[in-house]
Amino acid sequence: METLVGKSRDNIKSLLKKKLVEVEGKVETKYNHALKPGQKVTIRPKAGSIEQKKYTGIEIVFEDKDLIVINKDAGLLTIATNKETKKTAFAILSEHVKKKNPANKIFIVHRLDRETSGLLLFAKNEEIKAKLQENWNDTILERTYLALVEGKLEKSSGVHVSYLIESPSSLLVHSSQNASKGQKAVTHYKTIVSKKGVSLMEVNLETGRKNQIRVHFQDLKHPIVGDKKYGATNHSLGRLGLHAKVLAFTHPKTGKVVRFESEIPKKFLKLL
Repeated sequence: METLVGKSRDNIKSLLKKKLVEVEGKVETKYNHALKPGQKVTIRPKAGSIEQKKYTGIEIVFEDKDLIVINKDAGLLTIATNKETKKTAFAILSEHVKKKNPANKIFIVHRLDRETSGLLLFAKNEEIKAKLQENWNDTILERTYLALVEGKLEKSSGVHVSYLIESPSSLLVHSSQNASKGQKAVTHYKTIVSKKGVSLMEVNLETGRKNQIRVHFQDLKHPIVGDKKYGATNHSLGRLGLHAKVLAFTHPKTGKVVRFESEIPKKFLKLL
């Protein structure tokens, strides 16, 4: 209790409201929470007094010795290209882990398109990267996206299946019903709400192909808002209407199921 000397009842309630109080490692916000003998209560430092986990373009939502999960802003690349090498999620996280030890590294596990926001997973060593990528379909339990698409779908929910192939010349991904022409892609979707000429869709991936969601909604004649690359005419959002909302997987080291969920972008709500 020494850390609370001089604190008034209002001061303590403020700490609870700001989620700075932990009981046995879990955040507690209720002022009337009943403590049990021997329980450990921790008062976390206020934001700004410890190393910030919010960088320009990303927020670290989880980190342990093997993994980092971030929430990426739209407009930030996952990894460097010929045109951009510094302003990437990979570069930011590489700098982040090197603060503890210059020998530390970061490893790409999967990617999000530059204009897609949301949850993204990185490994902190090659062993974990290999385990995740080699057992991806079994390890990843849920990948849920929110997509703002043009118009209202005739069927409020469904499954779209096609075979995707990338054109080397245009770098566009094309969809085909010919199984010999590309990789199988399976997208599950359902309508959450339709308003003002757009629909907010919940999208779950059975496969994770490049541009899969974008191409499949183009197939369905309802391209994602802001997606010039795949046929959109509505650009009122000012960005691509795609957000990686939920990521759940089995931790490759502990075997425990971990699940992360990010908030719906405010721009999506404003458009609706």
